[in-house]
Amino acid sequence: MNIKHSSAWWRLLTLLALVGAVLAGCGGGEAAPGGEQAASDCPAPNPRMEVTSTELNLFVWTEYIPQDTIDCFEEVYGIRVNQSEYSSNEELYAKLNAGGANYDLVQPTDYIVALMIRQGLLQELDKAKLPILETLDPNYLDLSFDPGNRYTLPYQAGTDAIVVNTDAVETLPASFADLWKPEYAGRMIMLDDSRAIIGATLLTLGYDVNTTDPAQLEEAKTKLAELVAGVKIFDSDSPKTALIGGDVDLGIVWTGEVLLAQRENPAIQYIYPSEGPILWQDNYAIPVDAPHVDAAYAWLNYSMQPDVFWRMLEEFPYTNPSVGTLAYAQANHPELYEAYINSNITNTPADVIANGHRIEDVGEATPLYDQVWTEVKGE
Repeated sequence: MNIKHSSAWWRLLTLLALVGAVLAGCGGGEAAPGGEQAASDCPAPNPRMEVTSTELNLFVWTEYIPQDTIDCFEEVYGIRVNQSEYSSNEELYAKLNAGGANYDLVQPTDYIVALMIRQGLLQELDKAKLPILETLDPNYLDLSFDPGNRYTLPYQAGTDAIVVNTDAVETLPASFADLWKPEYAGRMIMLDDSRAIIGATLLTLGYDVNTTDPAQLEEAKTKLAELVAGVKIFDSDSPKTALIGGDVDLGIVWTGEVLLAQRENPAIQYIYPSEGPILWQDNYAIPVDAPHVDAAYAWLNYSMQPDVFWRMLEEFPYTNPSVGTLAYAQANHPELYEAYINSNITNTPADVIANGHRIEDVGEATPLYDQVWTEVKGE
């Protein structure tokens, strides 16, 4: 994730205020083209796209889209949304690479984007059909995995770092390396995410998270096997559930899940490891054979429209890449905005970002990572 955005927050405040003033009136019931009113409390599309498709097929991360957003899109456009979910980038890639998929939009994370582009799995975006681009923070655009955003739009960003229940853990970890301490064995939860967890292990050895050195990966495999022996749960679907329920006390989890758990139990805290966190950004992309491209563009513009996209701050609070959305939230949902902007989880400190590590496509070394993960987990 490119969360250098947070180091520029205060330079953006004036822009936020100006955009907020414009967007504050974009709430439900706004008139649609032709003088029609959007039904219910659903904001009208602004602008309304020309669409002939009657369906939209999403293949997205679990627990990542507010139901109200889906309901409103179906209501204002008369398009049925079919949602399928995955729990890892590898699952997404395997499904699309196998062919025959019928998806209109997917949500690949940065490192898998480059691979999917190279494999010809994504189609180039028509920027003329994406007025929503004007609301996005440039810090999340034109990144190394997709220069010029030819294939992707930023959706959400965040970090992978250490979560800990401070009521249950006496000695708090300060680094990824600390998680190997015997006192934590059997109490930990880890993301079921090969690149993130292997990456954290590589960092404890002083290696790059994107190493292609077989010897370094073999060393990481041996060390990771020691950690896995003390992991109680691997979960990328809803790791917050085990944290809230007290089934686990600490581990490696990503941004939004920690904040949601913290809302239920303030003792749950997020610790940025001394080695630096894993940085990531999830993105929207249209598969090359998408059957309902017009509906895909309508969804991108509507679901990320500030008076719709603000719900992410409430339901799935990762780091939001939309300046327009933050301005809208500041003007219309100030308590939610303040909680977001004042959290070191969602508004990552600049020094943490500078110390962070972005996972990248490792090309021909990818099978080595797959082998490490398969062997240490016994799959």
